[in-house]
Amino acid sequence: MKKEAPLHALASYLPEGTFDQVMEFLQVYKVHLTITRERQSILGDYRHPDGNGKGHRISINGSLNRYSFLITLLHEIAHLTTFNKYANRVPAHGKEWKQEFSDILRGFVGKGYLPHDVEQAVRQSMTNPAASSCADENLMRVLRNYDDRKDTHFLVEQLPLHQLFKTKDGRIFRKGERIRKRYRCEEVASKRIYLFSPVYEVEVLN
Repeated sequence: MKKEAPLHALASYLPEGTFDQVMEFLQVYKVHLTITRERQSILGDYRHPDGNGKGHRISINGSLNRYSFLITLLHEIAHLTTFNKYANRVPAHGKEWKQEFSDILRGFVGKGYLPHDVEQAVRQSMTNPAASSCADENLMRVLRNYDDRKDTHFLVEQLPLHQLFKTKDGRIFRKGERIRKRYRCEEVASKRIYLFSPVYEVEVLN
C-alpha cells in the first residue's frame, strides 16, 4: 500500500530542523517520493529515471522512526547522486556510493538534529557506510532505541540459546549458536538452518 503524501506532510516523518535540507535535495533532483506501509525486506528503495519519462523515484517505509526515516532517505538520495555521476558503471554500494553517502550525512551532523547516541553512531558509520542501515549493527541498535517498544519483540542477540521466536512472515525458529557474525537458527517446521543478523528483530514465543 503506497501513500502519495504532500511534500509539506514530510516534515512529520523527519527530525525537527531537517525538513528544509531534505526538501532541497528532493526539489533540485525532482524526486518523486513515496511513503509506503512497512515492507519486511527493505526500508527504502531508489529507482533511476527510465525511458518512459519517469524521473528519480524513492520510496521509504512510513513505519520508521524519525531518525531511521532520515538516514534511510539520505541513503537512497546517495544512490541518486551516485547514479547522476556514474550511471550504472559502478557497484550499487561501492566506494563511489560510500563517498556520496558520507558527504550527504556530513551535512546533517553537528547541527543538533540528532540525539547524541544517534549522532555518534552516524559519525562512526560515515567512515565506511554499510550497504544498508540494517547491515550497520551499531547504528541499528542505536536507532532501535527510538522505536515504539513492543513487549514481546527483541533482537536475536538478546534471546537466550534455544529460545523459540517468530519472524514477521509468521515462521517459527529456535535460536542456536553464534557463527562468526550471525546466529545459526533452525526453522521448526522444516528443520532447515538459517543465519540471522544479531540485530534482526523478532517476536519471542513462550
